[in-house]
Amino acid sequence: MAGAVYIKGVAVTKYKRSAVKDTDEWPSKYSKLFVELDDGLEFSFTDKRRFAKVRLLDNPVSVPPISELGPDALKEPMTVDGLNSSLSKKKIGIKALLLDQSFISGIGNWMADEVLYQAKIHPQQAASSLSKEKCATLLKCINEVTEKAMEVGADSSQFPSNWIFHSRDKKPGKAFVDGKEIEFINAGGRTTAYVPELQKLTGDQAVKEASKKTTADKSHSVDQSENEEDEPKKAKVVKGRKTVNRAATKPSSKSKSDASVEDSDNDDDSNGVDDVISSKRTRGAKNPPAKSKNGEGQKSQTRRKVAPAKRKIEESDGDDLSNSSGSSDNDNDHGKRAKASVAASKKKVASSRNAKPKKKAK
Repeated sequence: MAGAVYIKGVAVTKYKRSAVKDTDEWPSKYSKLFVELDDGLEFSFTDKRRFAKVRLLDNPVSVPPISELGPDALKEPMTVDGLNSSLSKKKIGIKALLLDQSFISGIGNWMADEVLYQAKIHPQQAASSLSKEKCATLLKCINEVTEKAMEVGADSSQFPSNWIFHSRDKKPGKAFVDGKEIEFINAGGRTTAYVPELQKLTGDQAVKEASKKTTADKSHSVDQSENEEDEPKKAKVVKGRKTVNRAATKPSSKSKSDASVEDSDNDDDSNGVDDVISSKRTRGAKNPPAKSKNGEGQKSQTRRKVAPAKRKIEESDGDDLSNSSGSSDNDNDHGKRAKASVAASKKKVASSRNAKPKKKAK
């Protein structure tokens, strides 16, 4: 219902979404039409949702949209044969057809849900697929629901407690009627409440729906298995100890081989450098000077001659150490030069030791 007519001072039916309180200003700020008659009677057409339109016509029945309306669901009820004949030509869903005011007028969204729930018909069931028996049940439920709604003046608090109407505004998972869960779908472009346990698709539609569900379940299971394979297994705790997933921590053969090659290269380089350094230090280690008759004079001469050789050895050691990260060819060259330097220094030391000390002049 898009709006309602209110008469000043007269209690009228209050619609859930268009109710105007008695304490509100008169006419209401939501009023789209206000009329004052000669006898003092005032009435207002009020529409809070602002969907309604007001038009002044000489013969409303002959002008659309009223002229395009179908038979009134309450005042012009169809016969079972007439309804069956009409539905057999319609391939759209039954809920969308009931909302079509050119087919039958007076049935809105909540009322269509209630009629189909009472008749145990799925909202998306094709109208042409309904049997004559189902058509008879549907017509009976249309009459019962519309008559009851008019009887109580559309006061929802007086609707029967077993109607789906009382739970259709609840959230999914929390909506139940007579202990059965209510689900929500889109049918006829409108949110639709129905009970899958009672309202099931039949015929070819049921087969197609089952195949869709099977396909969806298979794809879901495949996706789930792929996700499980991609995710690394978590460590398990067994008797207070944590077991590590070997598959997740074990390096690949390629990475392992690469690592071994790198390690061997590093070992070779380090061993080569260590060998050069150790050989230099071993060869460069100076022997204690031999004692002579003139001990002090010989020691001083030996120190003066050994000092340059020692500096050369240390410089060559420093050069070799700083360049130890170079290529193997450079290491070999450094080694040769170091060996030659050490050999030369040894010769000098040996010659100085063997030289006779000069006698002092008397």
